[in-house]
Amino acid sequence: MSTTLEQAVVGRRVLFAYYRAPDTYLPGIITAIRDDAATLQVRLDGRRTTIPCPADYRGLRYLNEVVPVPELTMGRFRPTAKDFGGAWEGVPVCRMEEDDIVILAAVPSAARGAAAAYLREVCGDSDDVIREYLRWLTDRWVTFEWQREDAEYPWLMVSAAEGDEQALHIHYLPA
Repeated sequence: MSTTLEQAVVGRRVLFAYYRAPDTYLPGIITAIRDDAATLQVRLDGRRTTIPCPADYRGLRYLNEVVPVPELTMGRFRPTAKDFGGAWEGVPVCRMEEDDIVILAAVPSAARGAAAAYLREVCGDSDDVIREYLRWLTDRWVTFEWQREDAEYPWLMVSAAEGDEQALHIHYLPA
């Protein structure tokens, strides 16, 4: 067995570099080994998803430290701009896979401003198109729930009642 495969153990701390940024190493941990050690699952620090990679991947550096794999928090949470992928006009905005847009703002004027900035900067829409889109902006009460590490999406948005103590008042722009 090669030295690389001997080092490929669950809980080993690693440094990982993406092929497109080979000189930028990010710290992480091996969370699982698949296919008889042919494929590792690496979770980068501060992330919820794993990256599959071969044990002998050129962008993987094994560190000496082997520790228990930290459990991911599960269940409801309050998202941040980082969870959403960014903020516009100071408000977290997220485009869902179906192209619906979620704006983490309870105040309609803040939601409209953030949605307009997002549509202008990210989608390249004109002011006339944005005005038309904003007619469909609605408010909702929802919760956000972390999913397991191997889930298709790191979190889900679930409809909630206004009285739910963990519900957030958001604005929603359907595709």
